[in-house]
Amino acid sequence: MNHSSTFFKAPLAKFSLRAGVFACALAASLTFTLPANAGKKNDTLGMAYDQTPENIDPYFNNVRIGVIIAANVWDTLVYRDPNTNEYKGQLAKSWKQVDDRTLEFDLREGIKFHNGEEFDADSVVYTLNYVSNPANKAVTQANVRWIEKAEKLDKYKVRIVMKQPFPAAIDYLSTTVAIHPAKYYQEVGPTGMNLKPVGSGPYKVVEHIPGKSLTLERNKDYFKDSPKAQPTIGKVRIRFIPDRQTQMAEVMSGGEDFIMHVPKDQAEKLKALPHLQVESGDTMRIVFLQMNTREGTPAPQLNDIRVRRAIAHAIDREAILKNIVGGGQLINSICTPSQVGCTSEGVPTYKYDPALAKKLLAEAGYPNGFEVDIMAYRERQQTEAIINYLNAVGIKAKLSFMQYAAMRDLARANKTSLTHQTWGSNLVNDLSASTPVYFGGGSDDVSRNPEVIKLLNEGDNSVDLKKRQELYQKALAIIGEQAYAVPLWSLPVYYVASKDVKFKPYHDELVRFWEMGWK
Repeated sequence: MNHSSTFFKAPLAKFSLRAGVFACALAASLTFTLPANAGKKNDTLGMAYDQTPENIDPYFNNVRIGVIIAANVWDTLVYRDPNTNEYKGQLAKSWKQVDDRTLEFDLREGIKFHNGEEFDADSVVYTLNYVSNPANKAVTQANVRWIEKAEKLDKYKVRIVMKQPFPAAIDYLSTTVAIHPAKYYQEVGPTGMNLKPVGSGPYKVVEHIPGKSLTLERNKDYFKDSPKAQPTIGKVRIRFIPDRQTQMAEVMSGGEDFIMHVPKDQAEKLKALPHLQVESGDTMRIVFLQMNTREGTPAPQLNDIRVRRAIAHAIDREAILKNIVGGGQLINSICTPSQVGCTSEGVPTYKYDPALAKKLLAEAGYPNGFEVDIMAYRERQQTEAIINYLNAVGIKAKLSFMQYAAMRDLARANKTSLTHQTWGSNLVNDLSASTPVYFGGGSDDVSRNPEVIKLLNEGDNSVDLKKRQELYQKALAIIGEQAYAVPLWSLPVYYVASKDVKFKPYHDELVRFWEMGWK
C-alpha cells in the first residue's frame, strides 16, 4: 500500500522511540533480582496486567482482568467447554427449559465456598435477584437485565424466570453470571466482596491490596465433579502495572512469569530471549471508534452525518491492521463475526479515501477541519495511528489515555467525543452481548437511535433464529448507514511467558489458571 508510508511517518517515529525504550528496559532487566515468591521454584505464577479492576466483584467491573479473576475464583451454574462449545453442568448438575421464559436447575450438593459457607439454592436466588435489580447498580447490568427473578423450589432446586424469552440465557449463565455465597454477600455487599472476595472456584483469594495486587491460592477442596480441571499451580500473584515497558522489564528479568496484550512489535523482539516464550491468537474482542451524537455531546460536529462518514473514510484500517495490529481481521459491523446474529451483509462500509473525507468535511462547513478529544484505555499505538490519519484530513484529535473505568464513566456522563473502544463480550458468543451494549439504549449507548434500540431489543428476545438474524441485520445496517461508529478489527492477543509456564491461548481471551502448570 503506497499511501501508508505517508500517513505512518509519525507512528513509525514513535515505534523507533519505543525500540529505544525497549533496549533500556532490556538493559535494566539484567540488574533486577527475582522476587522471593515468584516462579516455578516457589510454585507461584507471577502475572502483570495494565488495567486495575475497580472492584473484584465480577458484577461491579467489566475489564478483562476482572473477567479472568472471576472465572478462576467463582463458578457459574453451567460451564461452556472452550474446545467443543458444549454446555456442561457446573454448580448445576442438570437443567431444563420449562417454557419460553422459565429455566429450572437441579444443583450439586456438597459444594462449599472458600469461607466454608454451603452452596445451595439460597446462593443462586440471592445473587441473581440482587445483581439483576437495577437499584443495586451492577456495572455489568447488561449481562443480567434479562432476569425477572430467581426462585427457590427446594434446597437444591431453583427456577429462573426471564422478563421475555431470551435465547442466549444459557450462554450467559455459563460465562458471566457468577454465584456468590448468600449469607456473606448479604452481609458485606459489593464493597466487602471487593476487599475479601469469596467464591467457590478452583482458586481462592488470600490477599487483595486494592489497586496494587491480588494473590490467589489453589483451592485444595475444589469439587471433583467440576468440568474445570483441578488446579495444579499453588499460587498466582497478579500485579496491576499500568506501564507496558515496566511489565516487559519484569518479565524479561523473571520478576513476572506471564503478561498479555503485548504490542506486536515488542512481542516479536521478546521472541529472541531464550528464557521466554511468545504465543498469539485472534480473539472475540472487537475494536471500534465510537462517536458521541447524544444531545449535549462535547463535539456537536459529530451530529452531522457527513462528519461521521468523513472520519470513517479518513482511517486506513487495512494499513493499521497490517503494520500495527499484526493479526486479527477487519470487521464491518459492531459485533464479533463468530457471534450468533452477527453479519456484515447489507451493512455499508467506508473505504479509505482521504480526499472524500476532506470533501465531506468541507460540505459540512469544516473545510479546515476541527479540534476534538479522543479517549482510549489500551492499544495506544493503534489510537495514535488513528489520530495521525484524522490529522491528515484536518481533524486535530487530542488524546486522553486512562483506565477503562474512568473512560467508561465519562462516556456514561456524556463527556466524551470520540472513544477508541474494545469489547470482548464477556465471553458470550451471541450478538446480544456486543451490539446492544453500545447501541441498545443502555448507559453505554451514545447515539440513542430509537429504531436501532427497538430492533436490537426484539432480536434479543425472539426465539425464532431467522427472525433474530433479520432484526439484528436491520439494526447493524442502520448503525453502519448512520456511521455512529467505525468498525475496525478483531484484536489478536500476544502473550509472553517464562519458558517454565505451560499454558494455552483461547479465542475467548480467558486465562485459565486451573489449566496452567509448570514444565
